[in-house]
Amino acid sequence: MLFCASMLLFSRARTTGFLLQLLGAGSLVLVVLCHLFEALRLFPGMGWGLENSIGHYLDLSSAILALTLFPAGYLLGALKPNL
Repeated sequence: MLFCASMLLFSRARTTGFLLQLLGAGSLVLVVLCHLFEALRLFPGMGWGLENSIGHYLDLSSAILALTLFPAGYLLGALKPNL
């Protein structure tokens, strides 16, 4: 829902804040997919759940991006509303 709402906001007003929100929400979707793939044991070559594996770093970097970009975009959108 968060990703769909961010996509709707960005399609109405193409601002930097809404773009950052959309990228942050997309990163959050990637975190959820990483955890789903780990639970279902899909793509075992990614090393899901193991330290120093590509799956671990993909999950970690996506979480950091989500926690950085979405609030920054929300703040920019709140400071300069264009709707």
